[in-house]
Amino acid sequence: MPLDPDEFYEHAIGAADDERRLPLSRMTGWDISPFEQDGLRVAPLRPPVLPEPPRQDEDPSDCTACRRRDEGLWLDDHWRLNRISGVGVPLVLMLYPREHYDLTDLPDARAAEMGVLTTHVARHMEALPGISRAHVYRIGDGGAHLHVWFFARPEGQSQLYGSWLVVWDDLLPEYPADVADADAATVADALVASYGGSR
Repeated sequence: MPLDPDEFYEHAIGAADDERRLPLSRMTGWDISPFEQDGLRVAPLRPPVLPEPPRQDEDPSDCTACRRRDEGLWLDDHWRLNRISGVGVPLVLMLYPREHYDLTDLPDARAAEMGVLTTHVARHMEALPGISRAHVYRIGDGGAHLHVWFFARPEGQSQLYGSWLVVWDDLLPEYPADVADADAATVADALVASYGGSR
């Protein structure tokens, strides 16, 4: 039987110091970490808050993503793709279902489409000059309307490998918007050609 929220907290606190600070993660010692371990410390672990507060856009009648269902860099009958601005890596795109679904209530037909679309978007991002990998993330704690992130890792930047990429993205200066717009348009055009839909 899994630990309940209080048991999980007590288990974690057992490894913490007197200020409820856990030791630094092993990842901070990796050579791709954006942080040096000297002077770095973990924030105190707070006790669980139950019930959890609602996420943004829980109510479909007041959902930001639903209101924008007809907006996007690329659209088809069930999906839309947008470029996220103000990022540090070369390109960040987000895929949404046009109807109000979260991952766990996505109908099987939409889930199958999402798998194929994810492959196409990642493939077209990786075909851009200077892009080595497309990282794909679904987190879901902030918004209730399903949204899948696509981050383009710049070629040769081995320090931006893996799960640290999203942290590096937040640390890097904003990537030139005109270049990102052009790359996003290239991905959208390739998606129309390989999958369908429209711009």
